[in-house]
Amino acid sequence: MTDELTWLQRWYSSQCDGEWEHAAGITIETIDNPGWSVTIYIEDTEMASIPFEPLKTQLSETDWVQCRVAERNDGEVYRRFTGHGGASNLSDIIGVFRKWVETKEQ
Repeated sequence: MTDELTWLQRWYSSQCDGEWEHAAGITIETIDNPGWSVTIYIEDTEMASIPFEPLKTQLSETDWVQCRVAERNDGEVYRRFTGHGGASNLSDIIGVFRKWVETKEQ
């Protein structure tokens, strides 16, 4: 089985069509909790119209994940998957996105 980061790299590469990657993409940043913030722009992908049930888990103060799909409007409306989690939860966040994508593919 492919690890989460390798899977995400492949998913990203499969979306690149000469257009999408110029206006969209993936952002992975640290937050001061400490933890991670992941934003994956899904507008103009097969996931743009697929419902996503928000997820929130908190096993401890440092082991937590929150994910959702939101619309943002900066003059143009676009959808994005956002995930936040503790310092050890980056692969968990990517895993939530992966599971959602793979559920659509079945």
